[in-house]
Amino acid sequence: MSLPTKVSIVEVGTRDGLQNEKQYITPEDKIRLLDTITDAGVRRIEVTSFVSPKHVPQLRDAQEVLAGCKRSPDAEYEALVPNVRGMERALECELDGVMLFVAASETFNQKNIRASRETMLGVAREVARMALDAGLKLRGGVVAAFGCPYEGRISDEDVEWIVGEYVDMGCGEIGLADTVGMTNPAEIKRLTTYIREKFPSVRYALHLHNTRGAGLANLLAGLEVGIDTFDASIGGLGGCPFAPRATGNIASEDSINMLHEMGIETGVDLPKLLEAVAHAEKILDRQLPGQLLHAGIPDWEMAS
Repeated sequence: MSLPTKVSIVEVGTRDGLQNEKQYITPEDKIRLLDTITDAGVRRIEVTSFVSPKHVPQLRDAQEVLAGCKRSPDAEYEALVPNVRGMERALECELDGVMLFVAASETFNQKNIRASRETMLGVAREVARMALDAGLKLRGGVVAAFGCPYEGRISDEDVEWIVGEYVDMGCGEIGLADTVGMTNPAEIKRLTTYIREKFPSVRYALHLHNTRGAGLANLLAGLEVGIDTFDASIGGLGGCPFAPRATGNIASEDSINMLHEMGIETGVDLPKLLEAVAHAEKILDRQLPGQLLHAGIPDWEMAS
């Protein structure tokens, strides 16, 4: 079996990871997290989201955080953008890329955005035009692609429809999301392969949650079908305000440790990244789900 020799980790801790936290995290703490993540060599960071501050108050400081964090010339800084107003704000922040998001599930889309999939695809089309006109990279996120807490399994046709719309908008990358951690390795392989065969012209990424403990197994399944880009969150932070019982993303440090142990490059300095995890635990005053900070990096990796 041929696996990718190098994998790109998209750090989503300060966006997806923090959005569900009830305790407001100050811009200064978010910036410190981001700077440590940058110093660790992470080359793609989804910094924040330009959602309505009324609906996700934790991210009301998006512009301030983007203005204050350090930028590496080797890294790309991205944000989730749900609508035209959000895109107008994003264009003031010198981003490298934006992510669109529409759920494959109609019910999830109504709960999350309070709009139909058709409506949100229309909005996404306008946001995509603005982003491409500004020279930004564009990713289309298919939320709840592998399952929905309200509808259960999602049909292939629904996922295919959303992906096809994104491809038509000019997205260079599609992120298939197991938003509430409902799927399994066999389904990761099956659906990802199916969609890639339908739309082979774009890159694909997987956005995985660990709600039911299958997160790293699902990452391995993605590797086995050639996926080389994965979203992850420091400490396993995360969850969705609009998805009952959803827990965190796969932990960045656990994912990277596993990849390194398998001989797969990420370019990330793992001890440095653990500093960001430790800071996140300090500001949140609790131990996070990620295991590596407390288990420790294997001695042979530290010596290499």
